[in-house]
Amino acid sequence: MVETYREQEGRKKQTSFCIVDAQSVKNTWTARKKGYDAGKKVSGIKRHIAVDTNGLIHAIEVTTANITDREGAIQMCERHKKTLDKVTNILCDGGYTGPSFAQSIKETIDCSVEIIKRSELHKFVVLPKR
Repeated sequence: MVETYREQEGRKKQTSFCIVDAQSVKNTWTARKKGYDAGKKVSGIKRHIAVDTNGLIHAIEVTTANITDREGAIQMCERHKKTLDKVTNILCDGGYTGPSFAQSIKETIDCSVEIIKRSELHKFVVLPKR
């Protein structure tokens, strides 16, 4: 379905650029496992998602909330190697900083990682490439 939509938009079937992020959400009574994300103060699960520039989901991994953003993204890339095989660049926020993360992604799906950090100023600023 994603490939069809991308073709209709005049793009290649598979993306070469993904944006990766994670979101912690409170656990519902239906989930079997949960963890605690101390940074966001949420007890529940965490969704790790890779989207293209159209916002179409190319990979997703659901973990307990205590898994770090970096660990979850690596698990997601390992699980979705075939889907992400044409990706050459991944854009992430500051939560993914670290040479071990970039190296793990390079080894897993052979692509580079670009970290976009927030401005230290306490006012609204549009982040680069978003």
